[in-house]
Amino acid sequence: MSSAITVGELLERHELEVTAVAGHTGLSRIVTVPRIQKPGLALTGWPEQLHPHRVLVLGGTEIEYLEGNEPARRVGIATLLASEPACVVVCRGLAPPHELLTAAGQRSVPVLVSQLATADFITEVTSWMSELLAPSTDVHGVLLDVLGIGVLLLGKSGIGKSEIALDLVVRGHRLVADDVIKIRRQGSHVIGRGTAIIGHHMEIRGLGIINVKDLFGISAVRDTKKIELVVELREWSDGEEYDRLGFDDRVDRILDVAVPAVQLPVRPGRNLATLVEVAARNQLLKLQGTHSARAFRDQLHEAMEAQSEAAPDVPMDAVE
Repeated sequence: MSSAITVGELLERHELEVTAVAGHTGLSRIVTVPRIQKPGLALTGWPEQLHPHRVLVLGGTEIEYLEGNEPARRVGIATLLASEPACVVVCRGLAPPHELLTAAGQRSVPVLVSQLATADFITEVTSWMSELLAPSTDVHGVLLDVLGIGVLLLGKSGIGKSEIALDLVVRGHRLVADDVIKIRRQGSHVIGRGTAIIGHHMEIRGLGIINVKDLFGISAVRDTKKIELVVELREWSDGEEYDRLGFDDRVDRILDVAVPAVQLPVRPGRNLATLVEVAARNQLLKLQGTHSARAFRDQLHEAMEAQSEAAPDVPMDAVE
């Protein structure tokens, strides 16, 4: 999990079109929050809205204000730098005020100039930082795209996850990653992908390592997928109770995000690839507002009530 990035890493992002013009000794400063900071009232000496260790962005309006107000320029620059920003970025290729360059150099606060428009820079840098600083974890399993549902197969080593995934790929579904799944939280979702080294390779016992992309074509793989269903494979145990009705929805928490989950007991004779596919189809129905198990229960209750109402009343003296 990456918890911080350095200002120097911004210079390596060519799409940001930035160059350092002052405060070069502070390029090791860290950014811990994937949100930029606009100065607003801080230019007038009001510092309450500023937060430390953020990327502070100045656009045309801010630069024009600083250039046209000499007394306010000193106050505004002092207020900005007192908040200890990670760096100051001036957009649209504008020249930063000389006082800003001097004060930033004294504090070792990097000043960068981007050729991008302010809105474009904010969009690019926020997207990049959000991905890099998002909470992440690694899990061992297989991630597939089954009918548009991101299915994460979990289970102990040797239980058959890769074989099930291969069967699903043969049926036309798509592999995202096998073995090591890198999961990152983005907002209220968790996104999974494979590692660069493993790519779209799979290890099948008895066959060895295969390349799914080469064997089945580009349409059989994808790079990332939102995880929408967790399928845990467990060895069948005669003494364990398994869900036979499905009235209650189970969830697993991944990076503190609740993800729908099911458990599938493994035993000879069960077609697990078919069961995983049906689980994905059932999840699709739930997302569209149809819960098959609960609908069946409601129909059963209605039928029982209708039968009870239709039954004739039996006089008590007849019972005696």
